Amino acid sequence: MSPSHAGSDWDFFRTEKGTTLRVEEDGDGALRVDVFKDGDWVEAPRGMIGLRLSSGSRSLTPAEIRSLPDARVRQR
Repeated sequence: MSPSHAGSDWDFFRTEKGTTLRVEEDGDGALRVDVFKDGDWVEAPRGMIGLRLSSGSRSLTPAEIRSLPDARVRQR
């Protein structure tokens, strides 16, 4: 997994098509995925969880992560 945002357990990825994801794994191994959309974090559809492992996705650099807002997730 990639470097996490300061003060969080999130890992950050960018897909081949430019979608930014943040992924959190709890102690039991359950994953939560949010997508950065329209300037805010939104809960991602379950099907997007695997995109972080896709060959076209990459981990964000620490500088890219620092540039992201630390907003709370907006429920769909």
